[in-house]
Amino acid sequence: MSILIHTWKRISLVEDTVTLPNNKTISHTTIHHPGAAVILPITESGEIVLVNQYRPSLRKWLYELPAGTIEGSESSIECAKRELKEETGYSARNYTALGQLTPMAGLCDEIQHLFVATQLSKPTQLACDDDEVIEVVTMSLKQIEQSIIEDKITDAKTIACLSKAKLLGYI
Repeated sequence: MSILIHTWKRISLVEDTVTLPNNKTISHTTIHHPGAAVILPITESGEIVLVNQYRPSLRKWLYELPAGTIEGSESSIECAKRELKEETGYSARNYTALGQLTPMAGLCDEIQHLFVATQLSKPTQLACDDDEVIEVVTMSLKQIEQSIIEDKITDAKTIACLSKAKLLGYI
């Protein structure tokens, strides 16, 4: 049996009765999320485009890769293209899928789809959502890695996407 506790935008909080692999039945609350795209945009000069975004939940600014929630029936690549344009003003001619992340598997079913975006166009005006306050910045990989070491970049999806791209040889 499922009980809908709350909905907000495209996200819902649901309590379910779940039978575990050991046959124990429990009550489990899950955040149902339609999924997201995370984009690693790389300029012609090799710099990485980030957003410095104000996060109201934390009441502070975070350096992050551009990312956003999948809307309606759009695919993850369509979401990546839309979010890159909205959050940075850039579009890209080339997108390469890097795989997926499961950011909060203990309480959320969100899957984040990772992409490298190259052959970027010149940026245009941002088209952010009403609840987004964003500054676009570029950094070298070395600057980003130092910022991670110094806890200036703490966003998990950003660190994970950068790590996967580096392991696969894209950066």
